[in-house]
Amino acid sequence: MIWLDTLVQGILLGGLYALFAAGLSLVFGIMRLVNLAHGDMIVFAAFAILLITQTLGLHPFLAALIAAPVMFALGWALQRFVLNRVLGKDILPPLLVTFGLSVALQNGLLQGFSADSQRLAAGPLESASVDLGLVTVGWMPLLTFATAIAVIVGLNQIFYRTALGRAFRATSDDPVTASLMGIAPKGVFALATGLAMVVVTIAALYLGMRSNFDPSIGPARLIYAFEAVIIGGLGSLWGTLAGGVIIGVAQTFGAAINPEWQILAGHLAFLVVLLLRPRGLFPRAVD
Repeated sequence: MIWLDTLVQGILLGGLYALFAAGLSLVFGIMRLVNLAHGDMIVFAAFAILLITQTLGLHPFLAALIAAPVMFALGWALQRFVLNRVLGKDILPPLLVTFGLSVALQNGLLQGFSADSQRLAAGPLESASVDLGLVTVGWMPLLTFATAIAVIVGLNQIFYRTALGRAFRATSDDPVTASLMGIAPKGVFALATGLAMVVVTIAALYLGMRSNFDPSIGPARLIYAFEAVIIGGLGSLWGTLAGGVIIGVAQTFGAAINPEWQILAGHLAFLVVLLLRPRGLFPRAVD
């Protein structure tokens, strides 16, 4: 029974990791851009939600609704006026720019909010649980996993069922040809990053409600996101969910054996998948 509970908790934890990774997967799939500041952007969004809750006295879910369009605008501006200038065949300039952004975000948050740990108060939802018969699970992990599925379904619908999605795919395949067909690649890239920042805001919401956060935890969230994306296969949103679940299950089983093995078990699972399937489980995007 305890191992069944461990499995269920690991699957639900994977939903949080999938949220961390979904925005990263979207940006890489469209622009082949490796954003080293992705984890710090999640933390930045968490602090933005915290600031809104403290200033306006709103529940974190309502605060996230306000933060999301702000993050979209910031992502759009970042891509349009900064990252588009360094995109090209050489991957080093974007890496250097996003690394610098990561350092700037960490230090800016440290100056603005100090190194103290913070948390988003979710009220009774934090401790509420549901009895499923064989196991009892919290409403918050269930809601996180359901949101991860909803986000991935929504992104797939946008990607494969809308004109914007066709522009994303066309620009990803061949920006030059897309521009000849009347599509502005730089504008499409900016919209993609803005959309990714909305997903980042959702990830930040659940990060803040489920655990403490501080300005220094961004790189660790980035590692989990990278591992989930690579395990699932570059360009596959559903693969990203599978990758998150694999990491989550590995971590919970590792913690059940020895609490000190939790993080290590997730990294070992990543290495095993990488050895067996170097291109990931689902290397092509699926509908």
